[in-house]
Amino acid sequence: MKVLIVEDDPLHRSYLLEAVCAALPECRDVLEAENGADGERLARDHKSAHIVMDLQMNARNGIEAARTIWKERPDTRILFWSNYSDEAYVRGVSRIVPDGAAYGYVLKSASDERLKLALRSIFVEAQCVIDREVRGMQQKSLGQVRGFSDSEYEILVDIALGLTDRTIARRRGLSIRSVQNRLQQLYEKLGVYQMSVEDSDEGRFNLRARAVTVALLRKLLNYSALERAEAELAEWLRSH
Repeated sequence: MKVLIVEDDPLHRSYLLEAVCAALPECRDVLEAENGADGERLARDHKSAHIVMDLQMNARNGIEAARTIWKERPDTRILFWSNYSDEAYVRGVSRIVPDGAAYGYVLKSASDERLKLALRSIFVEAQCVIDREVRGMQQKSLGQVRGFSDSEYEILVDIALGLTDRTIARRRGLSIRSVQNRLQQLYEKLGVYQMSVEDSDEGRFNLRARAVTVALLRKLLNYSALERAEAELAEWLRSH
């Protein structure tokens, strides 16, 4: 058995190495990568390796790397090991998992024994292991009667950040009419009603968003999800 550890923090990599060796004495080789890009390369070179993956990393995050790895080899067993259990990450992982894949999502706050149990359950017994807090968020996200699709969720984040219809269309590769139709559906789901405000040709932000942001955040987003979305928006604005 081979295990690939993809983690950008050296101390966390060292901890995972010890955990893997303790939980999986049958493991012959442990490989290490310090970001998602290196993880993809090593996963490609060592096709039989099981993977322990951090989610928040520089250069290429865990969701992006796992998407590529699973696209090339959908039977790969991946344990996501993360500080985060909010909806942005849970949705990100849930929508890329191949049908029938054995995977796990364990928080870094979990006990040593919990991590070791997850490693054996996923890599040896091909079982899925999801921390209770994460599973609760999955159920909330996927089980709501008035739930949101992934595309609706992305636009919900954009409007909560204050982007105009025109800028959302540019960012998501949609027509303005498509954005407006999706926003109308979102407002109906959220029970938010308001006067129509036209976007200016130059503007990227409008006052409409300020009136609905609180309602949107209370319904779906949390602070950490919004904080990361703001960072992603800043990066997008710099490149456009």
